[in-house]
Amino acid sequence: MHYYLIVALQAFCIYHVYKNHKPYYWFFLILFIPVVGSIIYIITQVYNQQDAVKIQDEITSIINPTKKIKDLEKKIEFSDTYTNRIELADAYIENKDIPNAIINYKKTLEDTDQNSLFAHQQLILCYFQLNDYAGVIGHSEAILSKPEFKGSKQQFCYGLALKEIGQLDKAEEQLKQIDRPYSNYNERLELAKFYLENNRTAEGKELLQEISAEAQHMTKPNRRIYRSTIIEVERLIKTL
Repeated sequence: MHYYLIVALQAFCIYHVYKNHKPYYWFFLILFIPVVGSIIYIITQVYNQQDAVKIQDEITSIINPTKKIKDLEKKIEFSDTYTNRIELADAYIENKDIPNAIINYKKTLEDTDQNSLFAHQQLILCYFQLNDYAGVIGHSEAILSKPEFKGSKQQFCYGLALKEIGQLDKAEEQLKQIDRPYSNYNERLELAKFYLENNRTAEGKELLQEISAEAQHMTKPNRRIYRSTIIEVERLIKTL
């Protein structure tokens, strides 16, 4: 039992280092001095009073990833509310169970007294992961007029879904709204590919060169985050 707790503690710390882009020496401290290294990391880099419950929950999730879902299902049996359904759907997302997440997000749409924006936003992302482009388009069109939609990840998914079903003009209209300097690098790379795939080489090349130029001014953390994107941008430029 102690062995599994130590492994879970290490896993949590390593995940926290990666997620928060902490210096690489923490990986070595946590791996080669398991208990002491993990405790030092939590005390110096993670812990405060507000984080205590969150840390406990995350470690529990590593040991038993379905426990949170089971607890929330019991909670719904006692009180089937909008908030509890959203929490359950979010838990399914964390557990990479997209079909069940969809079921629960859609269930919240039955409560017409609630703001449906969040559920639609989540459903767009869920359906996109399943390559269900009709689902993406349907839920996107339900919130097209919302200011939160413009420039969002959901709008990007909507544009790609339109591309997949052959509505290229509508797809471009949506994808171009994601083209913002010094941001949205992955999305802008997809827009550049869209241009290249549709024989608009000059526009695609121009956008790729813009991303490449912006990459020169990225901070080190951002260069790590977008490393694969930058590599792909440079590869495409060389082919043109």
